[in-house]
Amino acid sequence: MALLLCLLMPLVVLSCGLGGSLGCELPQSHVLDSIQNLRLLGQMRRLSPLSCLKDRRDFRFPWQQVDGSQLQKAQVMSVHHEMVQQAFQLLLSERASAAWDKTLLDQVRTGLHQRLEHLNSCLVQLVTEEDSSQSYGRASLEMKRYFQRIRLYLKEKKYSGCAWEVVRVEIMRSFSLSTTLQERVMDEDMGSP
Repeated sequence: MALLLCLLMPLVVLSCGLGGSLGCELPQSHVLDSIQNLRLLGQMRRLSPLSCLKDRRDFRFPWQQVDGSQLQKAQVMSVHHEMVQQAFQLLLSERASAAWDKTLLDQVRTGLHQRLEHLNSCLVQLVTEEDSSQSYGRASLEMKRYFQRIRLYLKEKKYSGCAWEVVRVEIMRSFSLSTTLQERVMDEDMGSP
């Protein structure tokens, strides 16, 4: 529960800031949707993470790639969009349906789909506001590779219960890391040190 609360706070801050600071209008429900998605991911736990310690893996979240560059707002949104899209696609698989409670999984899928729609509209607006000739591909490509490593891990572990538990925790972690990146860019945009 403490882990869930630690992950919820940055998402609340992120979601509150996205509407005004990034130049796109996200609905007020975006904050509640983000919180609800994390709660649902938390409820999807079928095994204790402690029982799956031997299955843990470092999927090498592309933090250094995205943190090491001076990203524009549209680049940050592009990376976050790619992450949500990849998580959504992973959770759409039949194997994911077999691993978790269908009702909870459907609710997470619906929440991620709504988030993608909001991010799509924001990304289109931001790309037109910023120099559209900028390359956003590198960071998004790193995010695709990150999720490819997750997919390979699941296959290697034969989609075991512990493998899905490790992936569930990793998805929650990746959302938290992405939130940190977005908060940093928003702080820089507002002139904070």
